[in-house]
Amino acid sequence: MHTWSNYTVMVVEDSLTQRVYLIRLLQELGFGHVLAATDGVEAIRLLKEVASEPLYLVITDLDMPGMDGIELTQRITDAAYAQHIIVTSARDPRLLEVVESMSAEDAKLPLLGTLLKPIKRESLVDLISRAPERGNETRFDAKHTTFTLDELELALDQKQFLPYYQPKVAISSGQVVGAEALARWQHPIQGIVSPFFFIPILEGTPLMAKLTLLLIEQVLRDMAAWRSGGLSIDVSINLSAENLGDRGFIDRITDLVANYEIPPSCITWEVTETTVMNNLSSCLANLARLRLKGYGLAMDDYGIGYSSMQQLSRCPFTELKIDRAFVDGAAERPNRRAILETSIAMGVKLAVTTVGEGVESLADWHLLRDLACDLAQGFLIAKPMPADDLPHWVDANRARLTSLAQ
Repeated sequence: MHTWSNYTVMVVEDSLTQRVYLIRLLQELGFGHVLAATDGVEAIRLLKEVASEPLYLVITDLDMPGMDGIELTQRITDAAYAQHIIVTSARDPRLLEVVESMSAEDAKLPLLGTLLKPIKRESLVDLISRAPERGNETRFDAKHTTFTLDELELALDQKQFLPYYQPKVAISSGQVVGAEALARWQHPIQGIVSPFFFIPILEGTPLMAKLTLLLIEQVLRDMAAWRSGGLSIDVSINLSAENLGDRGFIDRITDLVANYEIPPSCITWEVTETTVMNNLSSCLANLARLRLKGYGLAMDDYGIGYSSMQQLSRCPFTELKIDRAFVDGAAERPNRRAILETSIAMGVKLAVTTVGEGVESLADWHLLRDLACDLAQGFLIAKPMPADDLPHWVDANRARLTSLAQ
């Protein structure tokens, strides 16, 4: 049960009917103080008056006279006026996609999500309820989002990085068939740090290979421990452009896997289209080598690149991971559903496993099931967790996952 009585929120909406509806809805949900503004200019004025601390949430319409919702979100982000923002609109859904793309490119933008009008109570509750879960990972002050290479090198030397695992579930049965290993930094002061704050700094440097090797070895140790305890699941591990373009690096990781006696078929290497395009010839050669050795290969974030279909046709991928941008909310957005449906159909025709990423609602799970997607991954199933937690989580969630599949 969520308790929001201590939180202050704001509704920014030029339509009187919509504004009153949202205010009443937020009050019914138990928010202690609900502010209201008719446009972006009035919203900024109110936010400056209460700027002693950021509001918990601002819900803003996209299309407003004067200052539109996009400019307002940018102003709120720059001044850190709110912990979370939700953007709403009755216009073309692709306008909301623009806002979500802005958030994906700017880690400072505290976008919780977007909602199409008319806003449904259950959709709003579901979106707001995600905030505490996502807050479990460190969200830095906007003034401190950059670490230095020296800090990261020291952290690597001290082995402060570790894999968290997000389960992948067969939609038809609810069985946990695998997990994706996701890098986390166990910072001695900041706590668990998202890769958002360190991967971009490491990319293009020799430290990227060092991080990947550190994580791979930990994953192999975890897999060996799980197998000895009776849990045998596949694990997906991300490779960067630097990793995939280096023939020597590929030899090193295959030697590591052999040392731990993990069957290559139990490991899937995930790459993005951008990864392949950065060094096309070498990457294609190394992908083929990995496939010949028996590893699985996954195209991650399918659909967001310029030539995803071209890469899919010429690389020996065994798995197609459909980006969360086309999964989350697809049950309610025709444009997302169209791309999702086409992507799954492409995977079926190419006889590769399809994975829906970012599954956060029952509606999206049911849509993936109806479209015959193979696997699902996302917060509806589980958030990423430490290795020691995974076996217990599998045991505790068997019945829930089975019921999801029915």
